[in-house]
Amino acid sequence: MLKNLWTIQDWKTAYQNGQIHLKDLIGYVAEIKNDDHAWIEIASNEQIQSQIDILKDQNITDLPLYGVPFAVKDNMDVAGFHTTAACKEVQYLANQDAAVVAKLKKAGAIVVGKTNLDQFATGLVGVRSPYGAVKNSFNPEYISGGSSSGSSVVVANGIVPFSLGTDTAGSGRVPAGHNNIVGLKPTKGWFSTTGLIPACRTIDVISIFALHIDDAWAVASLMQGYDETDEYSRMHPANVPTQFSKRKIAIPAQLEFYGDIESEKAFLVAVERVKKLGYEVESIDFSAFNELAVALYNDAWVAERTVAVERMTTRGKAHPVIAQIIALADKFKATDALQAEYNRAVLARKINLALQPFDALMVPTAPTIYTIVEVEADPFTKNAHMGAYTNFVNFADLSALALPNILREDGLPSGVTFIAPAWHDQALANFAQLWQTETSLSLGKSTQHYQKRALLHKGLKG
Repeated sequence: MLKNLWTIQDWKTAYQNGQIHLKDLIGYVAEIKNDDHAWIEIASNEQIQSQIDILKDQNITDLPLYGVPFAVKDNMDVAGFHTTAACKEVQYLANQDAAVVAKLKKAGAIVVGKTNLDQFATGLVGVRSPYGAVKNSFNPEYISGGSSSGSSVVVANGIVPFSLGTDTAGSGRVPAGHNNIVGLKPTKGWFSTTGLIPACRTIDVISIFALHIDDAWAVASLMQGYDETDEYSRMHPANVPTQFSKRKIAIPAQLEFYGDIESEKAFLVAVERVKKLGYEVESIDFSAFNELAVALYNDAWVAERTVAVERMTTRGKAHPVIAQIIALADKFKATDALQAEYNRAVLARKINLALQPFDALMVPTAPTIYTIVEVEADPFTKNAHMGAYTNFVNFADLSALALPNILREDGLPSGVTFIAPAWHDQALANFAQLWQTETSLSLGKSTQHYQKRALLHKGLKG
């Protein structure tokens, strides 16, 4: 019975109808396999039971996520679980939950494991981990995308209805695109990052993976809120758009697919779908977006990753590719860091001005997809390609939502991402309902299809 449950509503209905009970989760989790390397730690019987014990005397109607299982990327703390950031040498046993995990557990959700990632959340490919390269849910020869690799795959495969990832440069979007699921990349500061091992502290966000937008938004509504213990947390503004109103979507004038004809055709399908939904599509100059995207690893900003890693371990203990990346910081001076920030501010202003006439910018979530073998043979170039349409978003303080688009002729998913100004998260989410209704795609690897419910509106606050 439990293996046929895909969405949050599936789980809630099964509990309410008495088809399943909390104790059934113990056997369910014990049967989880790790052939795809998606997990670093799967919950033990004792870890599940301790969470059940907290819920067993509570009223199911009082808890919006009563008994719903979820997974957490292993750079976030979950009390009683180890945190590794995919580096065995820094492993520690967490004694308290990350702030967002605590909120979800308070709502009744149960953590069933910690998921694999590109080490220290540095990568967009899902292969930079001593725990194994995470396999794509549709074709195991291909990458899952990263760095939130495991979190995306366990949702696509229906192990859990939602999971937590992180997103610094696309880690919550690229894996969604490669696995036919939704990746919600919130405005910076909307979700607390207390209890997260940082990658780039100034631009890190915690992200959500789900099979459809309603589930992603339900989780976001529970996770959100100002946290005074997080110095990068921000209060949600009172008056922000909740719907698209300009009826115009921008796309890049300079599109790059690195020779992938299937990806190019998939994006053309997305453009036609936007038009069918009643929106005008206009190409805009993408030069500033590209310049800001490249700065992430080619400018002094890379030093922020070096700071994060070297607070925890030495370079010699890091994954070889990660060690090479953090060593790039050695060539930069303090003056370079200041110049990099000035350059970021200039480009971010250009980008936000360019987007003003539009409801959103639509881009391919990733320009192409590679096999695991291809990425391992050329780790830097192939990884850079994955960030072509994602790296600039947090630098420019934008919100983003990765959505399924089509299944290509080769059977691999191809997604698109809609990008809007900061705090336009709800407007993106409401548009996503129309989008997912129009695509008629199966959810993840399931045979279920999206059915729109009420407009998404609840829970926006500081």
